[in-house]
Amino acid sequence: MLTFDNTEIAFGSKTNGDIRRAYVLFRLVGNPRLVRFGKWFTNFCFRYNIPIRGMVKKTIFKQFCGGETIKECDHAIKQLGDFGIGTILDYSVEGKTSEADFDATVNEIIDTIHRAANDPHVPFAVFKVTGIGRFGVLESANNGLETLDDQQKSDLTTVSNRIQRICQAAYDAKVPLFIDAEESWIQHTIDTIVHDMMRIYNRENAIVFNTVQMYRHDRLEFVRAQLALAQEEKFHYGIKLVRGAYMEKERDRAIEHGYESPIQPNKTACDRDFNEAVELILENISHAALCSGSHNEDSAHVLANTMEKLALDKTDKRVWCAQLLGMSDHISYNMAHAGYNVAKYVPYGPVKEVMPYLIRRANENTSVAGQTGRELSLLIKERNRRKHAK
Repeated sequence: MLTFDNTEIAFGSKTNGDIRRAYVLFRLVGNPRLVRFGKWFTNFCFRYNIPIRGMVKKTIFKQFCGGETIKECDHAIKQLGDFGIGTILDYSVEGKTSEADFDATVNEIIDTIHRAANDPHVPFAVFKVTGIGRFGVLESANNGLETLDDQQKSDLTTVSNRIQRICQAAYDAKVPLFIDAEESWIQHTIDTIVHDMMRIYNRENAIVFNTVQMYRHDRLEFVRAQLALAQEEKFHYGIKLVRGAYMEKERDRAIEHGYESPIQPNKTACDRDFNEAVELILENISHAALCSGSHNEDSAHVLANTMEKLALDKTDKRVWCAQLLGMSDHISYNMAHAGYNVAKYVPYGPVKEVMPYLIRRANENTSVAGQTGRELSLLIKERNRRKHAK
C-alpha cells in the first residue's frame, strides 16, 4: 500500500546539512511577518546593490532552485534521477517587458527543450506565456478578438507565433511541453491559443499540455468539455492539473471590479473537483495524458487508486505526478520508490531575477493551511530518526 510517512525514503538524497537548512527555512516562512520583511529587505538590498546574492543563493535559492543556468542544474538533475525522479527545467525569470527580453526567453525555453531531448531524467519542458509576451496584450484579448485594435491584434499574433515556435521545437524534439496557467483575466486567451497548438501537435500523442487550476469553480466542467472536444477533433488532450497559485489576487480583483469571484467557496470543493478531474482524465486516458501537479496526499492516493482500478501500469508514460523542488519530498520520493512516474519542477535563473518566484513560494507556504507545519514535522521526524539510527 502506498504511504507517505517513510522519511528515510523521503529524505534519502538529503545530507544532515540539507535537513538543517530546510528546517530553518520552513520555520522562517511559517511566519508571515518575517516573509513580508524578507520581501522588503531583499528588494531593498538588490535596489541599492547591497551584496546579499551569496547569502540568498546558499539558503532559499538552494532549497527551491536548481541553479542559475541550465548547466548548473545538472547536479539537481542527476541527484533526482538517482532516485527515479525526473526534472522539469523551469526558467523562472519574471517581470520582463521588452520584446528583446521576450525573444531571449523564447530561446532559453527552447534550450531547455534541447536539454530534455533524449534524456529520460528530463521528461518535460515548461513555460509561462507572460514570460514571452506582455500581460496587457493577453488581457485585452481575453474578451474576444473583435475587441482588439490593429496594434493589439499584431501584438497578439507576435505572442502566438512565439508560442508556436516553442511548440514546434518540442514536437521536433519529442519533448512534452507544459504551458502554465495564469490569472483568470488572461486565461481564456491562453486556453484558446493552447487549444490551437494541441490541434496541430497532439495528433499522435500529447506533446502540448494545458494547465488547469482547480481552485476555480468552473474548471471541472471546462475539463469535461475539453476532453469531449479533443475526442471530437481527434487529438490527444494533454493536461496538467494544479490547485492554483493566484487565489488571494483573484478574490481581491473580483471585489475591486464587482464581479463574482471565480474561486471555489472552500478548500473542500477545490479538493473534490481536483480529485474528480483526476478520475475523469484517467477514465479517458485513451485520448489524453495527465500530470497531477499536487502537494496533497489524498490526491496522490486518488491517482494511485484510480490507476489500479483501471488496470493502468504505474509506469504508463501518459500519467505523471509532479511537485516543486524543495517541497513535499515525502510524496515525490515515496511515489517514485513505489514505481510511479514522478517529476520535480526545478526553477532556475539568475538569483536577482528569480527572487519574485522565491518570494511567491514563501508566500504560498505561509498562506496554505498546514503546508509549513507538515514540512517541519517531517523534517523533525527524519532528524530524530537519524539521531537514533547512529
